[in-house]
Amino acid sequence: MERKEERHFGERKWGIILLFPLALLYYEIAFRIFTGIGVFHWDTLLLLPLCCVYGGIGYLLCTISGSRRVNIWLTVILLFLAALPFCVEAFLYREFGILYDFRAVFHGAGNAVENFGGEVVRLVFSFKGILCIAVYLLPSALFALFGSAPTRISWHKRGMTAARLLALYILVLALIHVVPDLALAYGDEYSFQTSVERFGLMTGTGLDVREMLMGRGAASFEQIDMGRIADQAQPEQTADPDASPEPSAEPVEYGLNQLDLDLSLDTPDDNEVYRSLDAYVAGLTASSKNQYTGMFAGKNLIMITAEAFTKEVIDPELTPALYRMYTKGVHFTDYYQFAGSGTTGGEYQHIFGMLPSNSIDSMLDMTSHHVLIDMPMELYMRGYYGVGYHNGKSDFYDRDVTHPRLGFSDGFYAFGNGLEDIMGTEWDTSDKEMFEKTVPTYIDRQPFVSYYMTISAHTPYSFKSNYWASKNKDRVADLPYSDMVRGYIASNLELEDAMAYLIQALEDAGIADDTVICLTPDHYPYGLEDGDDDTYLAELYGMEEIETAFDRDHSCWLLWCGALEDEEPIVVDEPTCSLDILPTMLNLFGIDFDSRLLPGRDVFSDAPALAFASPICWKTSYGYFSHGSFHLTDETADLPESYVDDIRTVVRNKVNYCQAVLDNDYFTVLFWERR
Repeated sequence: MERKEERHFGERKWGIILLFPLALLYYEIAFRIFTGIGVFHWDTLLLLPLCCVYGGIGYLLCTISGSRRVNIWLTVILLFLAALPFCVEAFLYREFGILYDFRAVFHGAGNAVENFGGEVVRLVFSFKGILCIAVYLLPSALFALFGSAPTRISWHKRGMTAARLLALYILVLALIHVVPDLALAYGDEYSFQTSVERFGLMTGTGLDVREMLMGRGAASFEQIDMGRIADQAQPEQTADPDASPEPSAEPVEYGLNQLDLDLSLDTPDDNEVYRSLDAYVAGLTASSKNQYTGMFAGKNLIMITAEAFTKEVIDPELTPALYRMYTKGVHFTDYYQFAGSGTTGGEYQHIFGMLPSNSIDSMLDMTSHHVLIDMPMELYMRGYYGVGYHNGKSDFYDRDVTHPRLGFSDGFYAFGNGLEDIMGTEWDTSDKEMFEKTVPTYIDRQPFVSYYMTISAHTPYSFKSNYWASKNKDRVADLPYSDMVRGYIASNLELEDAMAYLIQALEDAGIADDTVICLTPDHYPYGLEDGDDDTYLAELYGMEEIETAFDRDHSCWLLWCGALEDEEPIVVDEPTCSLDILPTMLNLFGIDFDSRLLPGRDVFSDAPALAFASPICWKTSYGYFSHGSFHLTDETADLPESYVDDIRTVVRNKVNYCQAVLDNDYFTVLFWERR
């Protein structure tokens, strides 16, 4: 009597067929739990057929050999390789609070390990880090111990399986393109973050590779004028029949922030992209100059991108210098610094007034262009002395390559390319120390423009791990927060001390009234998040829960000049964002520019308010769009039915414009090759 052989998982045909789809579905659901994207959403239903398609490919690969043993090891290796991107992205999301696309992962990994190796080790060997690794190693480990696999299947069966997979994939694509929101996320409104949320990490990665290899082709725009939309959206007016008519004042004509550009479409450029860009820009309405145009003309400028800063740090007692700058300069009550590509993405928005569209390479790509529109470059062309500083490693995010190209007459200095000579140390200096050592190098060289990227408030924030937090521990001892939040605030006190020193130095030199300080963060304090756990961030913000990007990314823009302190406060209470900084500063400094070329707006102009991160994340004076729906904040507004779709199209145009300008060096063509 023959002995019945023991059968292992995978030895039966249906076992190995189901193995990869179930494993991939397990990876996707685990990833949604680790990152807090959410499992219980109707989009999650798309994961099942998509995992079946990708899993079917795994089945075909792991049955390619005639040796059962070889197929077993192929299966183990494929399960491990499939788990790897999920594990890496889960760690990145825990640390940075955003999903990093293919280029960002490979470009930034070496920098992160080299410059923040201790933080990487802490992240990996924490309880959640070990749990994450264990979860993603589990399928391959279990199969290595208990699994088996059939030998090679016939080419006929392979062909039939491949045909079924192709049919299923076409069916899924058809479903995606039938649903308008899904079709936009898959195509015209693609972003890595959105595609992962809607279709899963595997599909999101595939779309990212598609964008890398094929690009987006010719820029496409749907002409919609923001001015027309604003005219349609008017608050309800209740007339008082007994009121006397007020005398109408003659409107002041300030003119437009518009240049004489060659947008005739009859240019020598036989290029569809440039023609499309020309048509888009020509169809926009330039914003007006105004009573604030030239208010800062000829003054010095100090630009600061403050690491992980947010307005909750500002307090009249604890941070009097920051409070002074926030309340006695231009006061922005509804400002957003939307998270993009980490720190370098925040810098990109601050400096160029554009959304980063090529991941963390956007700064590198933009500064390789011949013509740049940014404040240091504009002021350099007007005879300003310029210099930039960063109290971090010079080669992190390639700043040693990118920042010297921004227009500083005397270059850019960080540790590794000259700051060590100024500071007298190789590393580990606070924001305050950087300002103390560098301000004297340019304060007497007026007019000047200087730029700073700070680092003292970089994660981690525990008193044991962050020296600057530990140094200032006693100053935050009485704050009603957890140790982590108090550590975050304590690390920001180095920026407070730096600003106190800076303002005092300007006043001592007698040039406070002639100097403008423009300070904005690079991103929200994502070091207070841990994957799906935003308890510390919510605690800092005084919220029960962080529900939208507007909750998370609300922040502050400090725009201060000594000459403003004795004047009536200038309050901007409409939604603003980091893309508005450059056009506003160009207008305030009286620099001729074309407002149609920048996606943001001069906040003092007649351009309608629009703060946006993507076509599915934006805010106007009337409400905000988030999680697929529009939330009205101005109950008196009488909005046309097409308002939401129109604004969404406007934002989509702006996002596509940012991409096309970066990919095609549009400003060089416009200002150099056509002149």
